[in-house]
Amino acid sequence: MPFALSAFQIVAGILLLFGGGELFVAGSVTLSLLLGIPQIVIGLTVVSLGTSAPELFVSLLSTIQGGSAGDAIAVSNVVGSNIFNVLVVLGASAAVMPLRVKSRLVRRDVPLLLGVSMATWGMASGGRITWVAGLALITGTVINLLWEIRSAKEEPAEAADDLDTQEASTLPVALGKLAGGLVLLVAGSQVLVKGAIAAAQGLGVSETVIGLTIVSAGTSMPELVTSLVAAYRGKADLAIGNVVGSNLLNQLVILGLCALVSGGRGLGVDPVMLARDFPIMVATTLACLPIFWSGGVITRLEGWILMGLYVLYAVEQILSSSASTVADEFRLLVLVVALPALMVFLIWSTLRWRQQRLRGA
Repeated sequence: MPFALSAFQIVAGILLLFGGGELFVAGSVTLSLLLGIPQIVIGLTVVSLGTSAPELFVSLLSTIQGGSAGDAIAVSNVVGSNIFNVLVVLGASAAVMPLRVKSRLVRRDVPLLLGVSMATWGMASGGRITWVAGLALITGTVINLLWEIRSAKEEPAEAADDLDTQEASTLPVALGKLAGGLVLLVAGSQVLVKGAIAAAQGLGVSETVIGLTIVSAGTSMPELVTSLVAAYRGKADLAIGNVVGSNLLNQLVILGLCALVSGGRGLGVDPVMLARDFPIMVATTLACLPIFWSGGVITRLEGWILMGLYVLYAVEQILSSSASTVADEFRLLVLVVALPALMVFLIWSTLRWRQQRLRGA
């Protein structure tokens, strides 16, 4: 297949996924508003499920197609999307408007996400995510959903604004949006997967690199748009909850279902991902704790820093696909300069926040 055609398929697939994600999210939000669920719980469950739908369909279709190429796209799509969500979606949202973090995110949701990320990394450490591990992830999904439903009753009721009221139409309209979004998501995922595999073969780049960059960024567009709009409208709960909830569902639901669909062969995991990308996914989640904790606000500066880290990650992915020694030199520069600078900033911002609290007390 000519490269131009595969590139066109990738763009067309992303556009279809974007439109499908928008419809799916709109229908999901309408249903949640009709049920009177608080925004933070909406973001962690309904909206995050809607915006994770592109990742779900792309990864499932890749797994069903079978083979190492399909597994590589499926797993790298999830890992790459989680890294993109934290560094780009959360970072860009904070750059638009500083995000005030609710205490439940620091106490419950981020530690839960960190635990799930480490558990998923452990399950994949043998080179395959078995159907037993997939069943465990799906069981974790059910437990988390029941916990969210219970916590929804403990959250205070919130008044809907004018835009929310306009979105809260009738049940048939909501179901129609969900159905239309589902059709676009299925079509978009098929086109995107075909184009991504063809592009990887044409460029001589591994399917893992394509999945970690182009596919994961494309399927994460609904999360990016949803969180940006929510941040602009001052709905920090929805913006942050969408990111945390999507990353949870990416691992619990998507990897769980893909592992079950794979059957006895299991879901193959690239050794490079185990050594590099899974640790980065866990590290980005771990970095959320001091950022969320220091003052309870994600500042614009912290948002730009998160996006800068993704630029470093993307550059490393591009360089690693080449045969030159530049990649090793770049990694050394990041380890010696960028990471120590990030640690100093996190420690400094945390200490400054503690000093401000002591002065206020």
